Amino acid sequence: MLAPQRQAIILDEVRRTGAVRVANLVTRLGVSDMTIRRDLDALARRGLVDKVYGGATTVGGRSTEEPGFEAKSARQLVEKDVIAAAAAHLVRPGTAIGLSAGTTTHALARHLDDVADLTIVTNSVRVADALQRTGRSDRTVVLTGGVRTPSDALVGPVAVQALRTLHLDVVFLGVHGMAPRAGFTTPNLEESETDRALVAAAGRLAVVADHSKWGVVGISTIADLSEADVLVSDERLPADAVAELSERVGDLVLAPIPAESP
Repeated sequence: MLAPQRQAIILDEVRRTGAVRVANLVTRLGVSDMTIRRDLDALARRGLVDKVYGGATTVGGRSTEEPGFEAKSARQLVEKDVIAAAAAHLVRPGTAIGLSAGTTTHALARHLDDVADLTIVTNSVRVADALQRTGRSDRTVVLTGGVRTPSDALVGPVAVQALRTLHLDVVFLGVHGMAPRAGFTTPNLEESETDRALVAAAGRLAVVADHSKWGVVGISTIADLSEADVLVSDERLPADAVAELSERVGDLVLAPIPAESP
């Protein structure tokens, strides 16, 4: 198969699913790892895909563009894991917490295995599944219900009504973007309304967002920067962002990146 044919297949898969992984393409197309990486390089140079660690995703940038869960899960894997580990230290046994939908909160769910006696409210089927897999008998997981978005959030009046009756010790909020004027944002209007209800239920608000979210603006604001009691990001956050956020959020936590990480 010629390179243009392979690249057409790869591009079609990216557009269909939002993301591709090198290992899967090697198996599907029967070529080497390096051949796939060269194909991805060629597509990225033409502005047709965004290269990420281990694969590629759709090209981002519009305020209403909402990548699917699989596309977002392929981005900033190392950063999300260290952020999740740092955020898990903020969770105390015996508390009621909220986890919004998102790939960073999904990573956080996997880091809560050792925290006892938790009640966890979420509007994400993926997060709920990750929490239930531990099999802990001292854990209660509450799923709000609602209409499912491309990023696997449950949103709309059913979700909002459920959240309005709750009082949570701390809510962990994943966001699409964060910027000085726009604050913490999402590209989905209904998800924004649901997330605002989740924030309103919080005794404390902890935002989890990696460095790539800085300067990204979705169409709808969830919360102002100053509403975050804690923002957990990673040490690759740009200096201007560190300066701005240190002034605006209650506490800025920058999780260290392992030295061998790309």
